[in-house]
Amino acid sequence: MNIAIVTGASSGIGREFVRQIAFRESSIDAIWVIARRRERLEKLAKRLPIPVKVLAYDLTNTESLTSLRYILHAEKPRVRIVVNAAGFGKFGSYKDIAIQDQVDMMRLNMEALVRLTQTVLPFMPRGARIINMASMAAFQPLPYFGLYAATKAFVLSYSRALHEELKERCVAVTAVCPGFVNTEFIGVAQRSQQPTACTHYKPLYEARDVVRRALADSRHRRDISVYGLNTNMKRCLAKITPNPIIMAAWQWLRKH
Repeated sequence: MNIAIVTGASSGIGREFVRQIAFRESSIDAIWVIARRRERLEKLAKRLPIPVKVLAYDLTNTESLTSLRYILHAEKPRVRIVVNAAGFGKFGSYKDIAIQDQVDMMRLNMEALVRLTQTVLPFMPRGARIINMASMAAFQPLPYFGLYAATKAFVLSYSRALHEELKERCVAVTAVCPGFVNTEFIGVAQRSQQPTACTHYKPLYEARDVVRRALADSRHRRDISVYGLNTNMKRCLAKITPNPIIMAAWQWLRKH
């Protein structure tokens, strides 16, 4: 059986990946959806045209990945697509974000992504694809969004290097780097002691457009996917502009 595995599937970009894979990826026979909120996953499953396995896992708990590994070995599916969309961010300075939130951000955005990828790779055949959610924030340091940006810089670098390593297996890895997207992410990011650390969210892209582009770039086996003119311009500027200038511009933008 050819399957897709999607983490962070209960909301936002992860949920949109599930929908578009179910309706647009004809090679996929079933989708395994992973998130903490079981009721949301079950509601989503009822709306899809293919079988869905609901795995209500907290990926910061290593026992969840042990359970996934057990199921994979028992069922031995061909994992054609993996989407690592689980993650979160918090706005605020180093002193405004609770230390546990900082640790959880690193564990979910980086450690869980690597652990899940390593767990699933033995079950991925030639031609399979991995899609990792990075961010426009990965292109440069961002004060008052610094830890999140650092975790996404890790995802971007790890994904592009892994893409090169897996070429001999014909497995493609695509890092998706969107700007701000119209999802629950912003509301979660504002839940800190400094919720107004960032107030500038324009342009605000739609998840369906980001995901559509990401799946297309993945099918073309590209190592990075960037949707939107504004986001592509910022990517280009990050390559040629010194970081102090970019950080000063970010400091101005987040206040206006």
